[in-house]
Amino acid sequence: MELAKADLHISVSDPVSASMTFLNEIASRFPEAVSLAAGRPYDGFYDTADLNRYLGRYVDYRSAEGLSPDAVREQLLQYGRTNGHIHDLIARMLAEDEGIRVPAEAVMVTVGCQEAMVIAIRGLCAGPDDVLLAAEPCYVGVTGAARLVGAEVVPVPEDEDGLSPRSLTRVAAAVRATGRRPRALYLVPNFSNPSGVSLGIERRRDLLAAATAEDLLVLEDDPYGLFGLDDSPRPALKALDRDRGVIYLGSFAKSCFPGARVGFLVADQTVRDGDRRALLAEELATVKSMLTVNTSAIAQAVVGGMLVECGFSLRAANREKIRFYRRNLRTLLAALDRHFPEPFRSPR
Repeated sequence: MELAKADLHISVSDPVSASMTFLNEIASRFPEAVSLAAGRPYDGFYDTADLNRYLGRYVDYRSAEGLSPDAVREQLLQYGRTNGHIHDLIARMLAEDEGIRVPAEAVMVTVGCQEAMVIAIRGLCAGPDDVLLAAEPCYVGVTGAARLVGAEVVPVPEDEDGLSPRSLTRVAAAVRATGRRPRALYLVPNFSNPSGVSLGIERRRDLLAAATAEDLLVLEDDPYGLFGLDDSPRPALKALDRDRGVIYLGSFAKSCFPGARVGFLVADQTVRDGDRRALLAEELATVKSMLTVNTSAIAQAVVGGMLVECGFSLRAANREKIRFYRRNLRTLLAALDRHFPEPFRSPR
């Protein structure tokens, strides 16, 4: 049987959605090339010996907690809890590094942050009139995720300081005027992909206030927050969230290694069903169970061992990487200043 590509879902033929596959293939074909197109970590930081060490640290940690050898074996080698078995360790890491304090049950462990996006968008956009707002320019992964589940994405343009509350309010009103419902806002507040803009603290607070006023949940994606040029405080939106209006999307791709394919979402919102109350993360487990059943228990254990080893601080675990990436970035910026004309020089 031969199929016409035009008869397949648009996500198959969409060139924007295909860009991630293209970038991975290019990196494999030309390993010596330095690509600025993808957030691909430096290979020199990884050693296969780390896998056994991290796995052993995790097993020792759970055993010290009182888990029997049979229980450890079942946790690692059987189907497991849909929302993951290192949720408690991730909750400790978030409190240590970001000042985000949520119950462990509010954490869902996902197959990379990409799955977290799909689950969040699928869960929130319930009908054809529900719309996802997204900072423009936007990370291709979230637009592709929305396309997979049939959710419309409406751009909210950034200015030189990032996404502004005024633009958010204006776009949300325009969407409502057409009879549609703006359901959530996606943004990357630290080093936004692809613009590179980071939101100032006051703008972060103002943006949260605007989202609350517009009855919007915020999907905060923070893959690069550890790797700035300095140690200036950049509080996560979730750390500033007083109304439980932020769903935090996280990944261990840059801070541990991409091959683990472990990410997570934090959804501590309350969901009401008659007299019953539950956390949104627990309700979204139904969506995840139909996508991947659960995240690889072995990959979770490797990441969990890394968290145990670093005292539940990704900042501590990544000190060498942070120094390395800062040095590379300063070298690149200096070269751009030296070789490009004035209008294209980096800001000082």
